[in-house]
Amino acid sequence: MEGTARSFMDLDVYKRLYDAMLLVMKEVVPKLPCEERFGLADQIRRCCKSPLAIIAEGYARKNYRKDWLKYINEAIGECNEMIVHLSCCRDIYLKQSDKLLVDKLIKEYDIGGKQLYRLGESWSDSKR
Repeated sequence: MEGTARSFMDLDVYKRLYDAMLLVMKEVVPKLPCEERFGLADQIRRCCKSPLAIIAEGYARKNYRKDWLKYINEAIGECNEMIVHLSCCRDIYLKQSDKLLVDKLIKEYDIGGKQLYRLGESWSDSKR
């Protein structure tokens, strides 16, 4: 379990993914072309917020190991989905100058997924 987390907002992984979401919303989505406003951009807007909501919802079930792990696995899936969407943005739509930011964001979502996995493992170990 992550130290002395009193709230889902205290989790390091939540903080990491929240910061990534802010960058995605402020720096990536506005740079996508208009024709993607209702496609990729809309999907990215929803997907970058999804792991945060899943962590928040799942944290309410943290005392029920099986339920909490289900939410953690869903959040990992959303991190993986963001990596796919960001890769598409980088490789199809964004200028070279924006690719470094997207590479950084891909790394953040990858690290976030790994943090979630370790959180699930440590939570499982502490509740046995």
